[in-house]
Amino acid sequence: MNKKKKIQKQLQSESQNVERDDKIEMQGIVEEVLPGTLFNIVCDGGHKILATLAGKLRQNHIRIILGDRVCVVVSPYDLSRGRIIFRR
Repeated sequence: MNKKKKIQKQLQSESQNVERDDKIEMQGIVEEVLPGTLFNIVCDGGHKILATLAGKLRQNHIRIILGDRVCVVVSPYDLSRGRIIFRR
């Protein structure tokens, strides 16, 4: 019984520690600048995304303006929202 509980705990901790690499990177152009560091971005395929700045861009005061080419990370669960992680 005790051995069975140890195995169950080990399986639970392994399933919780699984690294989530299910992010999608997309390239796009800033179409509109909104208040609160929000941006409307049109991706190369024509898909529109509402994105916010990632933490490192905020920390280093990287400015994003209309027409900038950016790299956006999108979750597969909600393809309409994302984070800007790089400005080109």
